[in-house]
Amino acid sequence: MKEELRKLLEECIDRGSEKDLDAMAHLLKGIQLKIENNHDAFIGGLLHMDRKFEDKTCEITVPIHPIINNNLNIVHGGITATVLDTAMGSLANYILPEGYGAVTNQLNIHYIAPGIGDFLRCKAEIVHQGTKTIVISGEAYRSDGKKIAYATGTFFIIKK
Repeated sequence: MKEELRKLLEECIDRGSEKDLDAMAHLLKGIQLKIENNHDAFIGGLLHMDRKFEDKTCEITVPIHPIINNNLNIVHGGITATVLDTAMGSLANYILPEGYGAVTNQLNIHYIAPGIGDFLRCKAEIVHQGTKTIVISGEAYRSDGKKIAYATGTFFIIKK
């Protein structure tokens, strides 16, 4: 596997443009972050997520890099959805007692403005915590402070 990966990487380096090389470096640094920080999921490393919990809220910040943009050169809506879902799901899992987890049951997103700038910041807070589900709201902001999306999510509580 390692030799095959070295060959693939060398081929990409030899044939890639400067833009391709920048994207590869960003992705590899993300994998390195995942490995160094012992993240369970690759998505946190790949998106260079910085996650903070405070007063029953979760905030995730990711740098805006061309690799997460769509063909209009704005953050892809799916990336915004992923970061919102991750912030809300992280909060749901954070507040649950040992032995329980939460998974997304429903996710609703309203896109308000384009994702541009230096970073994307998503903040999640609890709306309702029941015995079987948790409802959480989330907001996504760009680096100039403008809100770009509003979301709500319902999460099933499951026994691990």
